Amino acid sequence: MESILPFVIGRRLIWPSKVVEALEAMCRGPDHSQVNSGHVLSIAISDIRASLSIHEPLAPYAPQGYALFFDELMSAADSTKWFADVIPKLSTLLLRLPCLLHFHYQNTQANGYALRILGPQQPGMVLLSQELIGALLACSFFCLFPVSNRPLKHLPTIINFDHLFASLYDSYSESQENKVRCIVHYFQRISSQMPTGFVSFERKLLSLQSLVSYPNADFWTKSTIPLCPFQVHSSGLIEDQSTGALEIDFANKYLGGGALYRGCVQEEIRFMINPELIAGMLFLPSMAENEAVEIVGAERFSDYTGYASSFRFSGDHVDKRSIDFLGRRKTRIVAIDALCSPRMKQYKLKYLLRETNKAFCGFLDESKYRQYKMLFKLNEAPSASIETSGGSMKEEVQKSDDRGGQFMDPESCIGIATGNWGCGAFGGDPEIKTIIQWLAASQALRPFISYHTLGLEALQSLPQVLLLFLPV
Repeated sequence: MESILPFVIGRRLIWPSKVVEALEAMCRGPDHSQVNSGHVLSIAISDIRASLSIHEPLAPYAPQGYALFFDELMSAADSTKWFADVIPKLSTLLLRLPCLLHFHYQNTQANGYALRILGPQQPGMVLLSQELIGALLACSFFCLFPVSNRPLKHLPTIINFDHLFASLYDSYSESQENKVRCIVHYFQRISSQMPTGFVSFERKLLSLQSLVSYPNADFWTKSTIPLCPFQVHSSGLIEDQSTGALEIDFANKYLGGGALYRGCVQEEIRFMINPELIAGMLFLPSMAENEAVEIVGAERFSDYTGYASSFRFSGDHVDKRSIDFLGRRKTRIVAIDALCSPRMKQYKLKYLLRETNKAFCGFLDESKYRQYKMLFKLNEAPSASIETSGGSMKEEVQKSDDRGGQFMDPESCIGIATGNWGCGAFGGDPEIKTIIQWLAASQALRPFISYHTLGLEALQSLPQVLLLFLPV
């Protein structure tokens, strides 16, 4: 943590006295702190950063962006309420951050879920309370994270919100304004009532050494796993599905992509309506070809309409997803990054294998580890009908699936909710990506794949094409 948040010493955060003084003043409201406008807020942010010895400049036009949004784009009544109610609550939350971090490390030390950089090729999980995430995102709002050393650790370089606000002034667009409105709405919500759940961030890995390893072309050629049921939806959105499926984030290799800058497509929109996802950008370095990121528990706070330039915040969203045994909402999101602008190379074996294994890594279900072990033994065996004491290996896989693993009871019905992964801004072939995801979901023993075409013309005949692959 010392490398991503200043004044953390031995996992303890100690705010300098000048920072405490500034935050305490804002806690008492605008009459005491004089922070009553976007212009004054930007000055306060610069002063706090100076007290933390953060000498890196803010994004050009960031102060003007804060002023533009809170003093002009936001209504006078909403602006007054923001500075009277929300800024004091966020300041209080920042003052509580040292205690929240201490409590977090105290309670996660034994299980290995503590906040840390989940480095490349290091599978692991971080479990954060929603309150701690709120405090970390308040740090992003006040631009308190140093960024100069982040590229060396392959972390997203933009983690503060200065670029988000700067682009409002530098190159205004309604979609960018509405991205900010989603973030502001999130802070309004947690200031009104702090959520009490948890969110987990997991780095998943197809290891070159472990039994569930990085499959080669021969593995896929020899696979005898039947294709899982495939559902096609020409309307509706992945995040609105109600089946409890694993929801796919069409990710950049740097988690979040352009969420905190000018990006406004599938991944960035998801990070705006579920802002707790942004916390993962703080400590998750870029994904390699054999890695994926799974996030469970992120609450949705906003509704929206449109996409890209037509994106608009459309009001509050009350998330009614149920809670699991770790206190996480049963919203499971997996980030997998596709090839960018692959053109003709996407049809070559090397890159088909890369995309299939990337999806397979994301779709893996840890509760089925026992079955995966059997599958890898089966595919490596000289005969696909290798016998065990209980019958054929293939039959044993099915029996194991029926009996279930450690957490199989709640997990066994979790399919995949996906769509045109890597096909929009990344330029992939939607027909190829459809088959790749179907193969990966089936090999990962997922019970179904729910595919949202989003009206893409190239996939209009998908239901008819699928009939060719299904048994008569």
